Formats: sequence, C-alpha cells, structure tokens
Amino acid sequence: MITISTDSSDPAFLLSRPQRTVSATAGGTVFRSAHDAITALRSGRISHIVGALPFTPGAPTALWAPDSVTITDAPHQPGSRALPRFELDTALPAPEEHRQRVATAVELLGNPAHPLRKVVLARAVRARAPKPVRALDILDLMVASDPLSNGFLVDLSAAGGRYPGRHLVGSSPEILIRRNGSQVLSHPLAGSARRILDDDSADRTAADALLASTKDHAEHRFVTDQVSAVLRDRCAEVHTPASELTATPAMWHLGTPITATVPVAGPSALELAVALHPTPAICGTPTAAAARLIAELEGERGFYAGAVGWCDADGNGEWMVSIRCAELSADGTTLLAHAGGGIVAASDPAAELAETTGKFQRILGPLGIADLPVSVG
Repeated sequence: MITISTDSSDPAFLLSRPQRTVSATAGGTVFRSAHDAITALRSGRISHIVGALPFTPGAPTALWAPDSVTITDAPHQPGSRALPRFELDTALPAPEEHRQRVATAVELLGNPAHPLRKVVLARAVRARAPKPVRALDILDLMVASDPLSNGFLVDLSAAGGRYPGRHLVGSSPEILIRRNGSQVLSHPLAGSARRILDDDSADRTAADALLASTKDHAEHRFVTDQVSAVLRDRCAEVHTPASELTATPAMWHLGTPITATVPVAGPSALELAVALHPTPAICGTPTAAAARLIAELEGERGFYAGAVGWCDADGNGEWMVSIRCAELSADGTTLLAHAGGGIVAASDPAAELAETTGKFQRILGPLGIADLPVSVG
C-alpha cells in the first residue's frame, strides 16, 4: 500500500475524454514496470491499472492499481478557480540551439548511408508561479479550453526517484490505443501546421497547405505503417484509411483512425500500448536509431512523449500519447513544458522551430503566458 499524493481530496489520476472520464485515488499497489502490471491484470489480482508510461521503454513507470477508481460516461466538468500568473523563466535549450539540433538531424537524414529516416526532436520551456498551484486547477484549465474536453493529470510519485509529488498535466489530442470490448482504435497524428485563429481564410490556407505537403505525408506514413504493422501482428481486421485533417485548438495535424478487432482473450489496451510505444510520431524511424539520437541531443525526456491511460481486467482501456503537457514540480511552483516535431530529410530547421513554438501554445496559452515578451522561438 502507498500514498502518492499530499492532498487526498484531489484525484491522483484523471483522464477526461469526450465520451468518458476515468479518475482514481492515490492509494494502491505500485507497479514500476508495465510487464508486472500486465501480469497482475491477467491474473485477476487487480481490477484496474492507471498511470503513465515513460518515453524510454524499460524506465520506471508511474503505474498503480488504485484503491478506488471512478468511471463516468461524460467528460470532466472543470471548476473555475483563478490561477496565479505564471512567468516564463527559460528555454531549454535556447531556440537557436534547437534549430541547430534540427539541422544536424536533417544532415543525417539526407545521408543515404545512414539508417535514420525520421526523428522527433523536442525542446522545453520552464515557467514559474509566485505561489503553489494545484495540478487539478491546471487540468481544469486544459479541459475548459479544449473543444472536446480532453485533459489528463497523473501523479508521478509511483515512479520513485525524482518524481514523488510531481504531476504530469496536459491535453493530448493523440490516441495511442483504445480498446472497448473487441473494438480497437489507434489515431496517430504526424505532420503539423500552426493554426491562425484570428483569420479564417489564412487558417484554411494553412490547413490546405498541410494536406498538400508531400513532406508531411511522408512523415505521417512512417507512423501509420508502424502502427498498422504492430496491430496486424496482434489483431484482426486491421483497417488503415487515408489520412485526414485533424483540428486541435492550436494546430492542424494529419491523422489516421486505424481500427482493428481482438478476441475476448486478446491483448489488453495496456499490452497494445506497450507494443506500440514509442511510435514514429514521437520517436522516429527506425526506432532504435531515432531513440539514440534523441538521447544524444536531448537527454532524458522523462514522461513527456510517453503515454497516460488506464486498463481494466477485461482488457478495456485507453492510452493517450503524453504530448501538449507539462510537468508540475512537487512544490507546485514550476512547470516544465515540452514540444517537438517530426524531422525528415526535407525538413526546414527554422520551420521546425516555429512548429514547436506553436505547439507550446496549447499549454502556455490557457495559462496566460503565451504573449509575454520572453522569446520561446
């Protein structure tokens, strides 16, 4: 038994989706590996798993079987508390260094002798508040500012190490995997363009340019090919339609809703999530080469670009890619937000830097710090 939250009145896990909200308390049995959690679910010793998978497979997970879990067939209803004003502190790395990292990757990707075909590079910004902020209040802001009420909150204490008291909070648009009975859905996103929200005509032009972009479709195809192949090995009736335009509050994306079926005793949502992660949408192609370059250029990503979700003993569940998110420090005063983009041989480093700036707006904009005079790119 554990306690992984200092405020028992707040959920330690909450995933808000248009069709459902899953929330859980802090107490329960911790699993530092997805394999152990899968074994416990398969044995029937536990009824649910909630939490987060890190970006790096094999690193400690923040998974636990909660003492209490609540599932409702409606999105989370956010409160309306006022937050203290966050201020940007620093960019990690500086925007110019990120541009140079992208240029380095483009050079490798342009070398036909190098195995790398795509890599997703990210950068971070840190913001500070003058007094502690509750993770639940940030989650409420994320849900309230998303047209589909998407949002997630995970207490990372179960991972141990440097994570006790820290929370991952965000609003991801990307479904890594969802299983509901025999029905399976993965909806990867790759290939992006920043939206122009104050000009409908310019916003439509940006969307049309993304749909016509050979470079972005090539980047997207790496993802759909890998996801489809993983599902074909484990599921039946895998259907991969043509990619389509997907709108989020700050970005346009190319997305593909890939469907499949599984028998009752087939792989659970958590098993499928582990098999798929990390997809080329947040790592690259081939996976090992991309992961090595990310580790070399960025260092440890922690739970950014991992997955957050839940799974029950019948195999049902949903796992979202942990993007458009930030890690809140244990004292509640510091946020570390990440944003990344897929790099291929035809990528332009300046455009990729601008894309990350656009993606930061999903987490920074609702906090009211998007327009501060501190350069993030």
